[in-house]
Amino acid sequence: MSEPVSGRRPRLSRERVLRAAVDVADAGGLAALTIRSLADALGVKPMSVYYYVANKDEILYGIVDIVFSEIELPTIGGDWRSEMRRRATSARAVLRRHPWAIGLLESRTSPGPATLRHHDTVLGTLRAGGFSLEKTAHAYALIDTFVYGFALQEAGLPFDGPNTVADVAEPIMERFMTGEYPHMVEMATQFYFRPGYDFGSEFEFGLELILDGLAS
Repeated sequence: MSEPVSGRRPRLSRERVLRAAVDVADAGGLAALTIRSLADALGVKPMSVYYYVANKDEILYGIVDIVFSEIELPTIGGDWRSEMRRRATSARAVLRRHPWAIGLLESRTSPGPATLRHHDTVLGTLRAGGFSLEKTAHAYALIDTFVYGFALQEAGLPFDGPNTVADVAEPIMERFMTGEYPHMVEMATQFYFRPGYDFGSEFEFGLELILDGLAS
């Protein structure tokens, strides 16, 4: 009797192909995501990938839907403010895992089921919270503009967390010694470089400010 084959790769599926595409994009950005790189990651020939996705554009539609599926959905009928805070915090965390997705989330003209479910639930939560149609549109746009903008800025920072700020800032500070930038020196030395300062904390401050404004 022959021995069972070990180490065999699981059979391909559309879900597995798209999950692998997310992994490739996470590792090298969208520029690294091609049919060939995806096939290499899956350990198959490129033609095998084409059986599940027609082209890169179809891959992008699929992985955007995966990203939306990872964001926590608010609960329609719950306290709208708590639900919007939870959803925004989750969106930021997901975009930190997948920074390549920041500019893609709202760019698809044929959104997938997870994307549609996400938008419908957020809208339903705001409507159930007493927002008019007009105010719902304003609130959704305002919150997402802040979340996506913050995620984009956070992804572009040259440091990672409060403990690495000083290392990055030291050569920059040398240019401040001319006295031409007194306000930047003041902010840097008396606030940004203080022990424990974390740019990430600005997210909570900004989000609460927005929610306060919407509540009023």
